[in-house]
Amino acid sequence: MANADSVGQFYLDSFGNGRIGVVRAASLATSGNSVITIPILSGGLTNAGAAAGSGAVIVRRVTVSNATGNVATANVAISVASDGNVAAANAVVANVVLSNLTGAGKYQDLTVAGAYGANTAVTGYATQCLYVNINTANANGTVDIAVYGDVVSF
Repeated sequence: MANADSVGQFYLDSFGNGRIGVVRAASLATSGNSVITIPILSGGLTNAGAAAGSGAVIVRRVTVSNATGNVATANVAISVASDGNVAAANAVVANVVLSNLTGAGKYQDLTVAGAYGANTAVTGYATQCLYVNINTANANGTVDIAVYGDVVSF
């Protein structure tokens, strides 16, 4: 007989894609590096002092949604570096304009960039969160940013 709590007995690494990070009502009003942080697994990604042995996730999709106003001119990037460096080695999402977010009920999936879109996992040794850099601010509202992917290890 099936257990009614059977899903609750598994960790995120037992499933396929799941939400590995989220930030709600993030303001796009101020430009700069690391204006918004998205904790990976709520900050629970292990840092073992080296890439080997640290926790890791594979980023599959980033969705921006739930705009409280028209933020279609905002330009953002997401990286593993808090200094705003979105060079190929650090970029999870390259610079992108949120052109689809013209109001409520709209969303935009962002393309995962470079190595993180091909064959490289984000490790706990590299970072415990993702950093959103706002290149062009938009004071018209806030958005939710959700990161989906696979957990390699905790």
